[in-house]
Amino acid sequence: MLIYTVKRLGLAVLIVCLAMLMLLSAIHLVPGDPAGIALGPRATPEMREEFRSLMGLDQPFFVQYFKFLGNVVTGDLGVDVWSKRPVARMIGEQLPHTLALALVGLGWSMLIGIPMGCFSAVHRNSFLDKFTAVISVGCIAIPSFIVGLYLLLLFAVELRWFPAIGAGEPGDLGDQMAHLVLPGIAVGLGWVGYLARFVRTSMLEVMGENHIRMARAYGLPSRRITYVYALKLAILPTVALLGVGVGALISGAVFAEIIFARPGVGKMVVDAVNTRNYPIVMGGVLVTTMLFALSTLISDLIAAWLDPRVRQGF
Repeated sequence: MLIYTVKRLGLAVLIVCLAMLMLLSAIHLVPGDPAGIALGPRATPEMREEFRSLMGLDQPFFVQYFKFLGNVVTGDLGVDVWSKRPVARMIGEQLPHTLALALVGLGWSMLIGIPMGCFSAVHRNSFLDKFTAVISVGCIAIPSFIVGLYLLLLFAVELRWFPAIGAGEPGDLGDQMAHLVLPGIAVGLGWVGYLARFVRTSMLEVMGENHIRMARAYGLPSRRITYVYALKLAILPTVALLGVGVGALISGAVFAEIIFARPGVGKMVVDAVNTRNYPIVMGGVLVTTMLFALSTLISDLIAAWLDPRVRQGF
């Protein structure tokens, strides 16, 4: 288990380094002069040159890359170009909002998607199975930002059941939870379908194994076989999927933060891209990539701990 953990940790670090290399490459490939876009057409050549020097854009590509990685090791993510505040502190202020949104979205999708998948597997090829399949595919197919817009118009603007924008009053947990309902539903809807189809497939594979057939032969109750023996094994592949889901929801929460005017890392990065504020872009993408790699690492370790066969081929 220790060797497997070290290998997975090394792979996670490699993923983060490659992601930052790709991001820095994309920044250099974006057309247009960053200094001219950020400072406007009235900026003098001296002002543009000073801006490039401040951003480190006057240095060779790999010098910028390794300098950034070296600063990351010491916890320095740079300084905001306009406010002169540390980027790490700014991300730390926005990150809890993004994490809360991602966890709420994944939480309610698990509560619905996993039982739906079990129910569909137990009633295989029945009308109910086909009906849940249509619902699952529909949840996957509908774009989340469309869901967010309709939820906003219906439940916030028309019915006024939930607040429309913002993250709630600081310190008021009830108000903050009310502000999480609509964006959480929009973010997690697609994962209801993913989890339902994935759990159904895993359950059908497990239900056909010999030990499940033997349990039926011994006359054990069908409910106990399904939810105690079969689900315990079928949920193992889902653990890995949930790790990817947490990272994907953290990265994909940006649309909900924009539609519902919520604070968060995604919205902050989008605003920074529009102003060519590269320290915030690099820092925000780094943090979200690290969270993605961390959630995947934790899910893989849990799956390997529950099933030793997972770590044998790694």
